[in-house]
This record gives sequence, C-alpha cells and structure tokens, in this order.
Amino acid sequence: MILLVMAAALLVPPDSLRAEIEARIAKDPGAFVGVAYADLGSDDTLFINADTSFHAASTMKVPVMIELFRRADSGSFRMNQGLLMVNQFASIVDGSPYSLDVGSDSDSTLYRRIGQRVRVDSLLRLMITRSSNFATNTLIALVGADEVTRGMRALGAQRIQVLRGVEDQKAFDKGMNNTTTARDLEIILRAIEEGKAGTPEATRAMRDILLAQEFNDRIPAGLPPGVPVAHKTGDITAVLHDAAIVYPPGRKPYVLVVLTRGLRDEKRAAKLVADISALVYAHNSAAHRSSTSTDR
Repeated sequence: MILLVMAAALLVPPDSLRAEIEARIAKDPGAFVGVAYADLGSDDTLFINADTSFHAASTMKVPVMIELFRRADSGSFRMNQGLLMVNQFASIVDGSPYSLDVGSDSDSTLYRRIGQRVRVDSLLRLMITRSSNFATNTLIALVGADEVTRGMRALGAQRIQVLRGVEDQKAFDKGMNNTTTARDLEIILRAIEEGKAGTPEATRAMRDILLAQEFNDRIPAGLPPGVPVAHKTGDITAVLHDAAIVYPPGRKPYVLVVLTRGLRDEKRAAKLVADISALVYAHNSAAHRSSTSTDR
C-alpha cells in the first residue's frame, strides 16, 4: 500500500497542484488565500498559508456545533430543550447590550419568533445550514465562547479563537474577533469525519447537518454535479471562506479549506474558491486513478 501511494505521488506531484493554485490566485490581484487539503485515504496533502490567521466569519459556527453536541451528551442540556428568543446580547468589551440586525442576517425566520422558545437542535441546524446569526448568538450564550475554544484545543486546533458572537461592534472596533487558520479548520473537519469530535451518533449528526448546507456557490460549485459536500461557509466584507469534507464517488473523502481575504467582490471571491476546488478535485481524481492503475 505504501508503494502504491508513493507511485501516485510521483505521477501526480503535489507541487504541480500548488503551482496551479498559486497561478489561479495570481489572477485576482489583491487576493490573499489560505488552503489546507488532506486526502483522508492517503498521505496526499497540500498547505498554502495554512497557519496564517484570518477573520473566521461564520466558519466558527462549526466549533460551536461541536461544543453543543459535547455538552448535550454530557447532560448539560437536551437538544429538544427550548430556548427563549431574545434579540439582546452582551458585548464582550463592557457587557453593554446590543441587538442583531435582521437585514444583516442570512436567515430571517427567527426574528418572527422573538419571545417564543425554539429547540436547541432547530437553532443548531439554522446556525449551520442557513448561517443564522440569531441562532449562533443564542447558542454561544448557552455554551460559552471560552468553552468552544477550549474544545478545539483538545482536538488539536491550536490557533483558532472563538471569542464572541456576531455583530458585537464594540469588540470588532477593538480587534476582538473570532479568528481561524486553514490548518485548524482542516483538523476540526477531519475530527468530525473520523469520529473524534464526539460520540459516533454525534459526529454522524454533525456530518448530516453540514451536508444540508444551503449556500453552495464555493467549494461545491467547483465539483461535478452530485458530489456530496459537508461544509460551512463564512463571509464578511472582503473576507470569504469555505471549509468542506468532499465525498468523491468510489474513494475516501478529502478535506478542503479555502480562506480568502482582500476581494470585496463576493462573486469574484466565490469563483476563486470554486476554481481552487476544481483544481483539487482534478488532482485527487488523478492521484486515485494513478494508485489504482498500479495495483495489478
């Protein structure tokens, strides 16, 4: 098996993939990109600016999801427990109250339920599949941002920082932001896929939620139709990300994380991510064909 992987690596060198990705990035002047790619069926990996910190945007919602499952499994609360929806949160700077703007949220449904109770598992699904900020802040208030970060350290993600919820303007002005690296998100997604981020039941549920993601203009857009992708997007001004587990037919999945900053045009940034995804898929497919062709 080792010889087969070595033969594949020689036939489809990762340096070629690196050159192709860097050439594509260069077509968008001003773009800075972090990439982490790992084939979970071999030693094939590629890391570009993988340890550089980026504003995490909504990719930090994956660590929140993991902490929610961990705490629910420990008995801290039940997934079917209802939480009162109140659009008021405390700034981490001074505890002063702030509210979320429905116009800045990718999901508006929860704002019609203010004053009502909504189940934890329903909020969790909206946080991932619709990237609901209201759901996110409500759930972070439940589990605590510090605990989320501590959980990521236990998984081996050493740089990611979850400090707060969304739209805490005072914190933003002071540079107190959620941050991540491409490598850390690769570690976190690998832990979900390999069943290390929780119980077998919990990690299966995490994958199912990520597979139901509704925003698919980035990594999935660079793949052949029908290839399943469990992923989470994130974006703020001039920052656009996607972090995914890709399930190519007939072989082991791979993890791909693409973090971008410097492009204010979201469509250009999304196209850049999709193009990198297409290059990685082609490389992964060629490596697989090479390894199977040497298995005689």
